[in-house]
Amino acid sequence: MTDNGQSTAASAYTLPPLGQNPSTTAAGTTPGSFAKPPVIAPGVEGAYTFASPDTPGMPEPSDKTAWDFLPEGWESEIICMQATPIDASHDFALDPPDRNWETVAPLMEGRECVGGVSLFSHSGGVWRAVFFPESFQPNTQLEYARLGYITPEMERVAEREPHLTAAQVRDEVAAGRMVIPANKVHLQHQLDPMAIGRASKTKVNANMGASPVSSGTDEEVEKLKWAERWGADTVMDLSTGGNLDECREAIIQNSTVPIGTVPIYSMIIGRKLHDLDADVILSSLAHQASQGVDYFTIHAGVLKEHLPLVKDRLIGIVSRGGSLLAKWMLDHDAQNPMYTLWEDICDIMREYDVTFSIGDGLRPGGLADATDKAQLAELVALGELTERAWRKGVQVMIEGPGHVSFDQIEYNMKLQRQLCHGAPFYVLGPLVTDIFPGYDHITSCIGATSAAYHGASMLCYVTPKEHLGLPKKDDVKQGCIAYKIAAHAADVALGIPGTRDADDELTKARAALNWEKHFELSFDPDTARAYHDEDLDVDTDFCAMCGHDWCSVRISKEIVQFASGKDENYGWNKAKVTAALTPEQQAILQQRGVLSPEELHKLASKTKKAVGAASGDKAACHSDYVDSDTAKSLQIIEHVV
Repeated sequence: MTDNGQSTAASAYTLPPLGQNPSTTAAGTTPGSFAKPPVIAPGVEGAYTFASPDTPGMPEPSDKTAWDFLPEGWESEIICMQATPIDASHDFALDPPDRNWETVAPLMEGRECVGGVSLFSHSGGVWRAVFFPESFQPNTQLEYARLGYITPEMERVAEREPHLTAAQVRDEVAAGRMVIPANKVHLQHQLDPMAIGRASKTKVNANMGASPVSSGTDEEVEKLKWAERWGADTVMDLSTGGNLDECREAIIQNSTVPIGTVPIYSMIIGRKLHDLDADVILSSLAHQASQGVDYFTIHAGVLKEHLPLVKDRLIGIVSRGGSLLAKWMLDHDAQNPMYTLWEDICDIMREYDVTFSIGDGLRPGGLADATDKAQLAELVALGELTERAWRKGVQVMIEGPGHVSFDQIEYNMKLQRQLCHGAPFYVLGPLVTDIFPGYDHITSCIGATSAAYHGASMLCYVTPKEHLGLPKKDDVKQGCIAYKIAAHAADVALGIPGTRDADDELTKARAALNWEKHFELSFDPDTARAYHDEDLDVDTDFCAMCGHDWCSVRISKEIVQFASGKDENYGWNKAKVTAALTPEQQAILQQRGVLSPEELHKLASKTKKAVGAASGDKAACHSDYVDSDTAKSLQIIEHVV
């Protein structure tokens, strides 16, 4: 097309406002992200950090943050001044960090609480003074952030999230938009601190746990390591059977990722639900916190007054914790004890720096019940509980639905952003249809992609066994991969810096038809290699999908005017017979059932030893390299056979 033709084509459309390019080098020809331009700022100005454009009618972000819900006796004020910043290496002795009393003293005049004062600069250069009782000592990541400190855990998060500085991590935690689930006990084991929040990359949680009829401690630890292998950022132990204490301790001591639990499961093991009382609740929480659990799902937002709203649902209450507490409230004609004990629970959480994952006990279990009055009434209560927890210095994230039709997902995400003042949203799916049991890892990761794009910070995976049984090892892998796809797709769409870099590198390898690099850069190299070799076990300038003559990528590479396929880092010279399949790759193809045992054996036996070659020599019947014609003939033979 001529230059004039290009101009004519460009004038026929208008691009929407652009966000940030997710490619570090702005590689390729795409204009970049269509998300909102990110604003990483310490106050309400940061509410749109990595956010989708709002569809008309969507709820606005809250005009409050965790700074608006300080403990009694605290005050905070934004100031414009010069002062000595807090040293990140400070030993956390509050006496106070800032010594510039000539500057600070005037700010303290007329205040009832003249005790400790912290003066620090936010990441954007704005200065904040925080006044607090003189006897106060911080114990949680939120409390340290409120006083301006950058903890070792915040520094580690910044290392893992290179688009953020440690100061920005600190500011997001202080605003309540980010949590670092890191129990002080778990930090003494293998925990590698991470963050959950919309300013960070989208995280994935994997659920596991023994049931009364399936699995045990050893199998659950094996599934833990398997989930970590396939990218789970956190793991929830949902055990309801076996030795719960033993299983929980084993998982915590062996995990590098944060571990969450639903403590009510343990509370009713060995006793009647009716006997659940304050002593049992608080002692159980204290015990699990002392073991090192990093976050608790507590269904405190299911209130007695919400229960009439459930009576006409097609599938009632599908949350185990929610249904148990609903029954307790009806039996006792009393309010949810988790709600009435909230401040006492907060005190336990604060002692160990356990993060709240406030449970959605009234989440919808089917599309017909989504976004109903019961679900939204509970969400309002979760906003109140968030404020109360922040006043106690405890980190908070919120759990969300469930089963939600695709058109309602954005509203659900943005209503939570408003009612819970930007606290990280942790959602299950949501599933966007109900008629695909056995494939719900797919139906839900579709919804999860949309949820993350519209504001969710962490996605709880769904496996193929959802609604059907306890997931086994391969189910864990399939769930993790489906949700890594959802999380990564959302991060790229949101324009989080650097998130598309790996995609661009693989695209360069694909354009160069460099199969070895193609597989090396993929998320699951074994599966990619096995699927390729199933049809053609030669790395050459085409694949079995199109063959040589019809390969558009090969043709584009041959056109000298195109840059496609010409990156010198991905060049290669000769077609190459691939190496023998590994046992993992053999298992993948065996499970597919496409190839015969003899064909699998052939792919698995392509080694010098297998074909009778002496050490250091090549077998007469085997060559590492083939020419293009031979590769084409190999493909023909494969298809004829």
